[in-house]
Amino acid sequence: MRDQRFRFKLSTIIIFFVCLVVLLSLMITDLLISNNVSNKLIKNQEEKAIIVARTVAKSQLVIDEISDKQPTTAIQDYTKDIQTATNVLFIVVMDMNGIRKSHPNPEKIGKHFVGGDEKAALKGKEYISISHGTLGESVRAFTPIYNGRNEQIGVVAVGISLKSVESVLGKSHWNILIVTVLGLIIGIIGAILLARYIKRILLGLEPFAIARILEERSTMLQSVHEGIIAVDNQSIITLVNKSALQIFQKAGLSQKPVGMKIDEYMPSTRLDYVLETGKPELDEEQNINGISILVNRVPLLVNGEVVGAISTFRDKTEVNQLAEQLTGVKMYAESLRAQSHEFMNRLHVILGMVQMKSYDELSDFIRTLVNYQNQEFGNITQHIKDPALAGFIMGKLSYAREENVELSFECNNVIPEPKDPQFTQELITILGNLIDNSIEAMSDTDEKTLEVNFNYTEKFLTIEVLDSGPGMSDELQKKVFEKGFSTKGENRGYGLYLVANSIQNLNGGLIIDSKLQLGTEFHIQIPYEEKRYDHD
Repeated sequence: MRDQRFRFKLSTIIIFFVCLVVLLSLMITDLLISNNVSNKLIKNQEEKAIIVARTVAKSQLVIDEISDKQPTTAIQDYTKDIQTATNVLFIVVMDMNGIRKSHPNPEKIGKHFVGGDEKAALKGKEYISISHGTLGESVRAFTPIYNGRNEQIGVVAVGISLKSVESVLGKSHWNILIVTVLGLIIGIIGAILLARYIKRILLGLEPFAIARILEERSTMLQSVHEGIIAVDNQSIITLVNKSALQIFQKAGLSQKPVGMKIDEYMPSTRLDYVLETGKPELDEEQNINGISILVNRVPLLVNGEVVGAISTFRDKTEVNQLAEQLTGVKMYAESLRAQSHEFMNRLHVILGMVQMKSYDELSDFIRTLVNYQNQEFGNITQHIKDPALAGFIMGKLSYAREENVELSFECNNVIPEPKDPQFTQELITILGNLIDNSIEAMSDTDEKTLEVNFNYTEKFLTIEVLDSGPGMSDELQKKVFEKGFSTKGENRGYGLYLVANSIQNLNGGLIIDSKLQLGTEFHIQIPYEEKRYDHD
């Protein structure tokens, strides 16, 4: 059994993963945005610094003051105004020796520029650098200063503190953090709603419960003896159990059917018809490459809509064997009961004659009875060599006498044992149902005679069953072989249906001739292969 401690609820799993996805997404977004914002801010600051530096370098005041060897405060005043107007960290003007002519801190004027990144500018190059000076780390723009003769006379350095960039990034991080928290809250609410919706669809079941039910369902489907095959609404096979595969293999269908179209895998099926009509088909017979199966086909309905169909079936041979066993036991029991009842009646006659001391009449009765039994049974055993069929006919003779029906069996020639024992079972089904049906039909008639004639010639067995019953109309004759049709009430109407099926199984033919008030005749012809015995 699986450990229950590690089973989490569906809502817990969904909330966890939604929060994880939201958190990771926002963290990646924060990283990308921060990097992008940082690059753009620095680039903007660099452009601002270079523009301010160029402006100062082009100033005629600056050019004149540097060219004049006498130091004044004009450059300091000018750069201070520009610094205040542009909000930069510093504006430093230096000569070709790197000596400051201006600085936010007046005490630094006249001293050498600090940073070491000004050397390229003193050689006439304009560029941007990031360096640490007396005012801290800053973005620095260096622009050479040229006089009217295009001679370099100095350099302008404009610095913008990186703290402003960090401040903007800090605000950006704070905004992203707020969005992250809001995203997590919205994600949790959405996850809870999604979990409830999914759970409602899953009928309140947790994933581990669904997995257990699926395993149980699979085990049950594979363990049942009946074959099961299911299709979806597109006629695609979605399920086949082991019993079905065994029957399919017996029929020569060795491919894996799941995923195939049902009519491509098994053309003789009617599951596609069940899908179209939505009507079930019960206890139908189907042939798959010579294998006969008994099938039930039922549509699968969800909210009144057909979403698929399922077929359960079993090898008809097994069903027939079981039915034949039950039929045989029933018929033999009825035969024994009829013979027992007939024997008791005769014993009562003998007892009465003994009590009346009519010994001569008793002797004649017993002699007549013995001769009749020998003649009747001897005639049957002499012409019918199949013991099971002969015993069955003897039982029916007793049953007919019990029902006050005059039943006669006639055989024009000897009927040998059949090659296939299955033939006898089918023949007993045919005769048993025809005789019982005829005896029941004559229950309300005055004349009750029933003839059963056998004739065996050229590997064909012909059987005629003639009764003196009320007969049937033409319309009734067309319906009597339909399953479940009966004029005698509910749960009837299977006898003649079984007769028709057995005749069809033996590749035989049936003709019915019936007239109202004139009785009914059944004419049956069946191919008959006799049993051969090997002699040394």
